[in-house]
Amino acid sequence: MFNKIVFTLCALLCVSACSKSAETVTTPEKELLATTTVGEWIVDAEGNVMFDPQTSGLVLLDGMLTTIADASAESSQQLKLHMINPSDSRLVSSTPRFHFASSVRRSCFYNYLNDQPDLEALAVDPRNPDVIYTVTEDATRTGALSTRCEAKFAETGSTDYPTLLVKLTRLGDGRVEVSNVRPLQFSSSLEVGNFPNDGIEGLTMDKDGTLYLGLEKDKAGQPRIFTLNIDDNFWSTGDFAPVKEPNLKLPTFSAGNHPINGLALYSDSAQGTFIIAAARNDNELWIIDISGEKDTKRIPVTFKVNGGEACGQYLMDNASMEGLIVEGDTLWIINDPWEKNYMKNAICEADTKRYEDLAPLLFPVTINSKWFE
Repeated sequence: MFNKIVFTLCALLCVSACSKSAETVTTPEKELLATTTVGEWIVDAEGNVMFDPQTSGLVLLDGMLTTIADASAESSQQLKLHMINPSDSRLVSSTPRFHFASSVRRSCFYNYLNDQPDLEALAVDPRNPDVIYTVTEDATRTGALSTRCEAKFAETGSTDYPTLLVKLTRLGDGRVEVSNVRPLQFSSSLEVGNFPNDGIEGLTMDKDGTLYLGLEKDKAGQPRIFTLNIDDNFWSTGDFAPVKEPNLKLPTFSAGNHPINGLALYSDSAQGTFIIAAARNDNELWIIDISGEKDTKRIPVTFKVNGGEACGQYLMDNASMEGLIVEGDTLWIINDPWEKNYMKNAICEADTKRYEDLAPLLFPVTINSKWFE
């Protein structure tokens, strides 16, 4: 009997030891690839933060990080491009208010585009750095289209008021022109659903003219990515532009909100080309293989703030990353202060006013080559 008891105890100890050893050496891939970034307040030459710009999208123009404001921003920030020096997070300049081409003025969408449009995301055309694309999301604040226009653009396949792809052109005198506009059309088979405030939030463009569009959520609550081919004839009409869906291996979810809030392209000579997506609610970067062969990697991101001498570095409760762009081996991220949650970050009195002003931050992330393996 005693021998049986000893044998049993030894067996249990052995199992316990093996289990403990396994837990110690096993580390999830996500944790190995995780990254931490420390944000800097975007300030002007006098040290003032940007007041409530609701920054949406990020591109690189002439060495400057460039962003745009959405419809919920303070009115003076809207319908402009804002340039930021990445070396010191300084707001260098903002363009004058956008100028509208005559063809856009005559379009069905001029009234909306000229009055607090909800502009989300930016993408530079790699074939012409003076051409930039943006896209509208929520148009519920605007009046209805005219009877004629509503009849022409009723079959959106998504929201009642069409999602608009907008072409911006930088003019030689420093102005920016709204040169063209086309409404997007989603096939009913895509089952996008009618979610005015959960539409397209990310844009990025490949050198072959493929424009990728990131949707926050569809009818099933899933994030999606669509494409358009912007060829030489794309802007010769103002009719619907039907989107397509590439065969990408995006994450799927059984519950919760997991929107895509920004897109950037990254090319590696050995590994191929990838979309880096900002999954705001998850505090993750998604590494998406555009060939559709590799599964998407989900990279956890920890956001901190450089609070200076008064606050030091501290952890953010809610960063709400929005736009992102690759510059060499750095991924730059800009956040879109979420009014509902932004004050949760105000743990240091010296920074409290900045959170009250809904001021954005700029975050650098060093790109890890293992993300693309």
